[in-house]
Amino acid sequence: MRIAFLSSEVVPFAKTGGLADVAGALPKALRKHNADALVILPLYQQVDRNLLSDTVIEVPIDWRGHTRLTRVFQSDAAGAPAYLIDAPQYFSRSAIYGFSDDHERFAFLGRAALSLVRHLDWQPDIVHTNDWPGGFPTIELRARRRFDPFFEKTRSIFSIHNLAYQGRFDPADLWWMGFDDYRDKNDFLLEGTASALKAGLLSADALSTVSRRYAYEIQTPEQGNGLDWLLRQRRDRLLGITNGVDYDLWNPETDPYIAAPFSAADLTGKQECKLDLLRRFGLPEELNRPIIAIISRLVAQKGYDLIKPLARGILDTGCFFIALGAGAKEYEDFLQSWHDAAPHRVGVYKGYAGEPLAHQIEAGADMFLMPSQYEPCGLNQMYSMRYGTVPIVRATGGLDDTVENFDERRGTGNGFKFREYVPGALLEKIREALYFYARPEAWRAIQLNGMMMDNSWPTVAQKYIDLYLRVLGL
Repeated sequence: MRIAFLSSEVVPFAKTGGLADVAGALPKALRKHNADALVILPLYQQVDRNLLSDTVIEVPIDWRGHTRLTRVFQSDAAGAPAYLIDAPQYFSRSAIYGFSDDHERFAFLGRAALSLVRHLDWQPDIVHTNDWPGGFPTIELRARRRFDPFFEKTRSIFSIHNLAYQGRFDPADLWWMGFDDYRDKNDFLLEGTASALKAGLLSADALSTVSRRYAYEIQTPEQGNGLDWLLRQRRDRLLGITNGVDYDLWNPETDPYIAAPFSAADLTGKQECKLDLLRRFGLPEELNRPIIAIISRLVAQKGYDLIKPLARGILDTGCFFIALGAGAKEYEDFLQSWHDAAPHRVGVYKGYAGEPLAHQIEAGADMFLMPSQYEPCGLNQMYSMRYGTVPIVRATGGLDDTVENFDERRGTGNGFKFREYVPGALLEKIREALYFYARPEAWRAIQLNGMMMDNSWPTVAQKYIDLYLRVLGL
């Protein structure tokens, strides 16, 4: 089976969020299931050129009425063959997203991806696209099947990682991007705009999203972001598959970024990681004081509107608090003022420090906070469990699927979760977690329950293989 995986971001080349982790891990896992999977993404200026091989090919791409030769670089750094589209006018910029012509940039990426596989004479069985940038190649593939025998048998999967980002733009731009067929154009139109996300949802042969719970939630008005009607209409083609964790990268026994290795059989090294974390953030070396940590974008959706009014209440519990992230100025200023008011209790790193610090926080913290308003899947709660760091989450999306409340009587459960999106519910769960932290035997049971969970990509990849086979009618 041949699978072309298209993504706007892929680890280790470029990352802003969980999509990059998925796009880096899933194709590699698919290849371990004997699928012939490759990855296509842009060559951003942020990409480390040392990851690229010396092989460069030139691909003719029809775009805006002209045929242009575009260089494509290759790499094996992701564990699957990767092809990076070199179009400096679109991708050599200071950031991956956030430009007025984003729709044009990713429409070009879609055209380039389909042109590339045709140029290679590599006929895909499945084209797997992701989020709103993937709407362009998905709808273009549907159109090409009508006149191009090369793509006649190719089927498409469109994965939703976050329905809130819909890739909206001026419908007047559709014609010069090549989407002037009446049916194609109509599938883009949404409330007076064009939406690449809507086009992908309508034109794909099957839809997937990143957790079972989120697949249900996006069919409701509360979390459907104006497209719940469409997702209910296509629910027979919608499947929720919870993301996995790349255990080659997230493994406390072999992690090169952390101060000491540890495992479920021997947690001794976790104390060394805790000490290292306290030192990195300039906090007192009080190993008996629990560390609550959070790594996220600083936006309301991640629960910062719950954390902000709880600042005093959280510290009154006696914990350290460590935060890593960047985002809205309101929350950056809040964290800075919180740190200034309690410099020996609150550690803050504003910005994106790269992978090493994220690993060090996961390994050294005692609890990991994810009080999200909504969370399609979430990966950090699974990273945390892998490192014996107990998650405290809101019961939404993939957080609800992967975290089970600890039940002391039965000895089951790998964390703590609350449902009502209010500050009091979050503080109650923090206090409950701290109650069990003070009881080492119970706490170790919670840690081990999480560390024994199998959230690995090989298990998840098999579910995607089954989906591909079903779409192909095999």
